[in-house]
Order: sequence, then structure tokens, then C-alpha cells
Amino acid sequence: MPQFVWTDQYNIGIEEIDRQHRKIVDYINQLDDAQTNGLSRIEVAQVIMQLKDYTHSHFSFEENMLNEANYELLNAHKSTHARFIKRLSEYEDDFVLGGYDVSKALSTMLVTWLLNHIKREDANYVESVNAHLKKQRSLIEKFKNLLRWPKKVSN
Repeated sequence: MPQFVWTDQYNIGIEEIDRQHRKIVDYINQLDDAQTNGLSRIEVAQVIMQLKDYTHSHFSFEENMLNEANYELLNAHKSTHARFIKRLSEYEDDFVLGGYDVSKALSTMLVTWLLNHIKREDANYVESVNAHLKKQRSLIEKFKNLLRWPKKVSN
């Protein structure tokens, strides 16, 4: 499989989430490199473990962000994440127990899942999260203005 190239069409418009998605793409490309360049089983195992750890971190960050924004479909989103983690764990188990390289199948599944997840589930929460972030920025500005009051009185 050729290297996955991130383009702006995959951005959802929340900078931190887009950055994290690009990092997942880096792992996908590392898996492709592993398959193409015949990396050792230990190197492939390291990529899979790092991908799994990073995915847990990303999902946790995203779920916390959605919770703060009171996203109404949070539980459904969490369920989607849980199903993905289960699938990722199955690939990891197949690799460890089966003794064969799952790099190609795993990277193909990741690309398909990531793009579908971004276009469907993640796109659904953008409006809620951006409204929440706008409200937070407004409160911060109001707070900054309060800190400037009262104006210094000269003698």
C-alpha cells in the first residue's frame, strides 16, 4: 500500500484533533514501511504497541473534550471507540499469537476506519465543540476585562 498522505480535506477544523489524526497517519505509514521494508517482528510489535497506546490517548482526549462540550452523542461515540480498540487488540493478538505479520491488513483497516470515522462520527461533533470553545473564549475575554477594572486612578 502506498504511503497515506494527509490532505486538508481530512481536517475537521479542530486543530488539536487534526494534529492527533495526522499522528495516527504516521503510525499507519510506519506499518506500511514495516511491511514494505521487512522490518523485524520486534520493530513491528513496537509500532503496533505505540499505535495502540496513542489511540487510547487520542480517544481519551476526544471523549473528555466531547464531555466538556456536553455532546449529546457522547455515549455512542465512546462505543465506536471501544469497538475500534477491540479490533485493534485483535490484530495485536493475531500478530503476537499467530506469528504472522498483520501490518498490511492492519494499515488497510486503519485507513478505512480513520477516514470513515473522521467523515461521519467526528464531523458530527464539530459544531458542538466549536460552540463550546467559542463560549470559553468569550468567558476568558470577559474575565480578562474584569481583571483590568478598576482603571488606575491618577492623583
